[in-house]
Amino acid sequence: MTLNLPETGTFVGRIWLPDVQGPAVVARRGDRLVDISSPEQPTMQALLEHDNPAIVARDAQGTDIGSLSDIAENSTETPDPAKPRFLAPSDLQPIKACGVTFVSSMLERVIEEQAKGDPAKADAIRARCTEILGDSLRSVVPGSDKAMALKDALIAEDMWSQYLEVGIGPDAEVFTKSQAMSAVGFGASVGLHPVSTWNNPEPEMVLAIDSTGTIKGATLGNDVNLRDVEGRSALLLGKAKDNNASCALGPMLRLFDESFDLDDVRRAELTLRVIGGDGFVLNGTSSMSEISRDPENLVGQAQGAHHQYPDGFFLMLGTLFAPTQDRDTPGEGFTHKLGDVVEICNPELGTLSNTVRLSTECPPWGFGTGALMKNLVSRHLI
Repeated sequence: MTLNLPETGTFVGRIWLPDVQGPAVVARRGDRLVDISSPEQPTMQALLEHDNPAIVARDAQGTDIGSLSDIAENSTETPDPAKPRFLAPSDLQPIKACGVTFVSSMLERVIEEQAKGDPAKADAIRARCTEILGDSLRSVVPGSDKAMALKDALIAEDMWSQYLEVGIGPDAEVFTKSQAMSAVGFGASVGLHPVSTWNNPEPEMVLAIDSTGTIKGATLGNDVNLRDVEGRSALLLGKAKDNNASCALGPMLRLFDESFDLDDVRRAELTLRVIGGDGFVLNGTSSMSEISRDPENLVGQAQGAHHQYPDGFFLMLGTLFAPTQDRDTPGEGFTHKLGDVVEICNPELGTLSNTVRLSTECPPWGFGTGALMKNLVSRHLI
């Protein structure tokens, strides 16, 4: 597996160091990774609190811990425990997520709800939704007069849904995807709750935000989705979204600098490739140009006078990708099989690659915030 990082840009990340049995904050220097952990930035959260973390990352003194390719090669489901490996680039930050921010994925949420978790019913409902809605939602600004008029029309057609409410209404869906320290990184297993039989990856752009609400950089994410669980009831969102290893981020965080900023995020094109052991291949795309709410609007809805994040947060922006390609049974669409390799790519952020397993079979999450604090104290970093 390769990271496919571009040659330019300020990239930082987190690496597990076997010799100290803990994580290090690293910066890319050419094809090498340098440990820049210090009392000034013992964590990724602390680095992002600097006014200009890109300058700090470029100028910080550190220790060379190895080449990008060697560390990527060891970042697998079964890494050599004596060698460094990639972790998710977040640490103390909770990971929030926005749902239903693209028209196509919004329609699929409506279909999940109408099908009540039964993929066999999805095709007929999809045809009915498309007949009624068509592409009319693409030009609708959420919360606008036009959106409210469309809402009234859909209610009259008996097609209103809670997913349409957050898709075209004034309020975005923002939920907690993953607890601080629980996300997995490049090369790791990504987990499905064992009760699910209809599920899919969700390739997303992810923003890194500091405690003041300032966006400091971006990375890639897989917001693993259990379509049958959430389709049975939106109140099962926690069960559908937040499970062991169900959130992957990486491969590294690209900090905003003179070469990369929020406008690049707004223009980003993501590609998805799922490679199954059965020979099945699924390709998909997600274009940020088609998002219905601007990233700054989503950040403002997540954080403000109503909600503070003293450690900052990472925010998944939602996906355009909605898998409808049949895998086995005609009309039942796509679902994962164990062993699928999921690759999410963007030319400015690299490739996030993970292998699909059950959450109960992925390595259990055991290194939390308390363990991190003890480890940093033992290393005299705090």
